[in-house]
Amino acid sequence: MIANAEQVSGKIGENLRAALDTLPLSRDLVTIKTDCELPLGLDQLRLQAPDTEALIEFYRHYEFRQALRELEGGGEEQERAQGAGPRAQVAEQGAAGTTPPEDLQGPGEYAAVLTEEDLEGLRAALADAELIAFDSETDSLDPLRANLVGLSFAVKPKQGWYLPIAHRYPGVPDQLSLARVQAVLGPLLAAEQPRKLAQHGKYDLHVLARHGLPVGGYREDSMLESYVFDSAALNHNMDAMAKLYLGYETIKYEDVAGKGKKQISFADVMLEQAVAYAAEDADITLRLHRALRPRIAAIPELEKVYTEIEVPLVPVLRQMEANGILVDAGRLGELSRQMGREMTELVKQAHAEAGRVFNLDSPSQLIKILFEELGLKAKQKTPSGKPSTNEDALEEIADQHPLPRIILDYRTLAKLKSTYSDKLPEQINPDTGRIHTSYHQAVANTGRLSSSDPNLQNIPIRTEQGRKIRQAFIAPDGWTVLSADYSQIELRIMAHLSGDEGMLRAFRNGLDIHRATAAEVAGKSVEEVSSEERRSAKAVNFGLIYGMGAHGLARNLGINRKEAAAYIETYFARYPGIRRYMEQTKLAAREQGFVETLFGRRLYMKEINSPRWGLRAGAERAAINAPMQGTAADIIKLAMLDLHRWLSGKDDEIRMLLQVHDELVFEVREDCLARYQSEIVERMSAAAKLDVPLLVEAGSGANWDAAH
Repeated sequence: MIANAEQVSGKIGENLRAALDTLPLSRDLVTIKTDCELPLGLDQLRLQAPDTEALIEFYRHYEFRQALRELEGGGEEQERAQGAGPRAQVAEQGAAGTTPPEDLQGPGEYAAVLTEEDLEGLRAALADAELIAFDSETDSLDPLRANLVGLSFAVKPKQGWYLPIAHRYPGVPDQLSLARVQAVLGPLLAAEQPRKLAQHGKYDLHVLARHGLPVGGYREDSMLESYVFDSAALNHNMDAMAKLYLGYETIKYEDVAGKGKKQISFADVMLEQAVAYAAEDADITLRLHRALRPRIAAIPELEKVYTEIEVPLVPVLRQMEANGILVDAGRLGELSRQMGREMTELVKQAHAEAGRVFNLDSPSQLIKILFEELGLKAKQKTPSGKPSTNEDALEEIADQHPLPRIILDYRTLAKLKSTYSDKLPEQINPDTGRIHTSYHQAVANTGRLSSSDPNLQNIPIRTEQGRKIRQAFIAPDGWTVLSADYSQIELRIMAHLSGDEGMLRAFRNGLDIHRATAAEVAGKSVEEVSSEERRSAKAVNFGLIYGMGAHGLARNLGINRKEAAAYIETYFARYPGIRRYMEQTKLAAREQGFVETLFGRRLYMKEINSPRWGLRAGAERAAINAPMQGTAADIIKLAMLDLHRWLSGKDDEIRMLLQVHDELVFEVREDCLARYQSEIVERMSAAAKLDVPLLVEAGSGANWDAAH
């Protein structure tokens, strides 16, 4: 083009000749670079299953509604990727074993509820039903700020109603008022009978409660049916479930509200489209329930997990989310400024140690400085063969030079600042002055709850910066924060599941389990064990929970692999029941494709029989850990259920606010603290009967850190 620019005539030629100086730059800008040095190998760059929990949190925070719906919508690739498990089996069986009954197939017939006569007809139909499927339509993904736009109902498959309340486009037909809906349907929704069903109903329970329509008798949830049936599935949303279990393509939100910048609020969707979309949601929820519920009922252990743990937990989590927790925005602002100053100082220190200015966030520059200019010896490499600069790799070389530790400290501060001290004040609800995290039941394969907006699971406990962030979570005047935490619960579960006499004896006698382990391995009395020996025993105790081998132990303890292997062999000689349990667990996983918690929750291991050693070994480690982690999750859920029932009606004295791993956080009126603290410890300790005591440690203070 440049060489022949003079031959181009007209306006195009003029424009071309005027742009000759910038054409080479333009070409560079649109040319894909193929010579970049990447700290990743091809295996790490291949498309992999998403970190669903992290994506959900990210999309919700930035209100990427389309991306969120696409994530929740799943697709054929995700279904193929999820491997072994009930869903995969359903997909493989195809029409031979999964074709739903005729009454669950095909489109439905849906009606709008616009008049008093329509409303009375809907009320009568709902009153005569044994089970009501319902769904709410709103103008926001935030259940504590969303406005109710309409309600949909279904009591028979392929039928449904949509009751619009707040559609607002020009020419919209007259709609019944919220007050009228409250008067006519309110008592029916609040009653324990008929039973209620929804898809991810916690959201709807929030919205309806805030609009004067509390729901009673919530007994079924199609999302949780899917989750209990196969927790390893990548998602449990209506679109993906309808396609798999019903062979049905649902109407997507974008089909009625548009996409991207042109997307409108559901309040602006025309009623004809709104009725088809919203009533279908209630109808498909009911059809999914009819397809999934018998599958769960056929397995007594799953039936108990579903009816005695997961579904009863929905209103508990809804109440905790609604309670929220106070945060000190001023303290967080000062903490952000302090972290910013510390990061600036760390950058200066890093430049001084390196002898020149560089970008601490650039892996390629770090490689050049650490391993070429400073001559440090890399302990880990990327799949492409380059020295690794990830956190583990820097930890391994931190004793060679001050710079790796400076970089690690800088990264820690940067993550905490951006994730918490900067972000938390933005997440304070303006109506309540509190932060309201969202809990997710159907994310973690093990049954553990996760949280988002904000994610409270990842605030460090043992670092100074993490403690300072927790200090910003405070109690109101006249109240105090109470924290109750299960102590070493997964080790106690291991002792119970393995039946190892040595470990059972240590816990029953109230010994320090790590000191007792060190004494067993070293052949000493408990009193003779040194702090270093206790540290080694602790590394083994917790490492074995996660399937750690000799290589991992050697790295953790700074010893060679042979010494680590010998230590593990001595450990198993002293605790033979643990080795027996681990081998039996791996065998069971290989034979049946899943392991179980103490309460019967099934945890599927899709790679347990993979021909690839790395994938198979990872699945074996997960199989060892999953029953312990899953049982711990079930135990704290049972404790939450018991505490919720006990604390009902006591909101003027105590409120349950947070669940983080093995910890529950409350705010308690100061004059009631002693009474409630002792009872909470007692009830949590009695949440499950194991062959060893469940130890609960509780503390209180003006903020979360002080209570922990």
